[in-house]
Amino acid sequence: MQYETLKVEFSGQIATVALNRPDVRNAFNETMIAELTAAFTALDTRDDVRAVVLAANGKAFCAGADLNWMKKMAGYSDDENRADAMRLAGMLSAVYRCNKPVIARVSGDAYAGGMGLIAACDIVVAVDSAHFCLSEARLGLIPATIAPYVIRALGEQASRRYFLTAEAFDCATALRLGLVSEVVTSAEQLDATVAQLAQTLCANGPQAVRACKRLVQDIAGRELSDALIEDTAVRIAKTRAGAEGREGVASFLEKRTPGWRN
Repeated sequence: MQYETLKVEFSGQIATVALNRPDVRNAFNETMIAELTAAFTALDTRDDVRAVVLAANGKAFCAGADLNWMKKMAGYSDDENRADAMRLAGMLSAVYRCNKPVIARVSGDAYAGGMGLIAACDIVVAVDSAHFCLSEARLGLIPATIAPYVIRALGEQASRRYFLTAEAFDCATALRLGLVSEVVTSAEQLDATVAQLAQTLCANGPQAVRACKRLVQDIAGRELSDALIEDTAVRIAKTRAGAEGREGVASFLEKRTPGWRN
């Protein structure tokens, strides 16, 4: 598929989806929203892809919403505005729920919806010069569609501060708050770290990786109840009895490479 606002490339079992509107700091409009949704929906079903890197071309990672697109939305009817917001929410969900692990390669600033994209990813590696900002309140708006992902990443208290103040914060703060997983000091180190992480993910059992991702999403924030305990027991029982689980244990005991690496 050809994309207008993205560059999608494949290297072995790794797919890279790069935001490609550098002239507007990779701000997203309706086309980018539709294309990101389509790209991640397609990658979700590809057995030959084990990991996805979400990257960006140009100096910024993503400036959030394109101002021209936002200006156009101001003239929408209530129903049109709601439908447009649902398309944005669907795009974030497509990234978050993609059954492949998604690594965000953050090479520059991420503002507003750009922070939402990052928060929807599983692992975030950022260069130390990157800055982050939930800037919506400055424009009289709220970070509503990205809130489920950002609050999960930052926690409630930090989200209160940065939602309300719309302050920018640096990469060290993003690391401390949990938005960023790892900070590097150069573009070269960024590439090397992301590549190493992607290869590590590809070396693990693909079904187990998908199940681990779903496990975290399903269990985070839930009360430690009898139902939850039973749920986790059922999951590990199914995994142990499955073909991939049996192969993993057998290959370890037999001191050989598991079949999924061949």
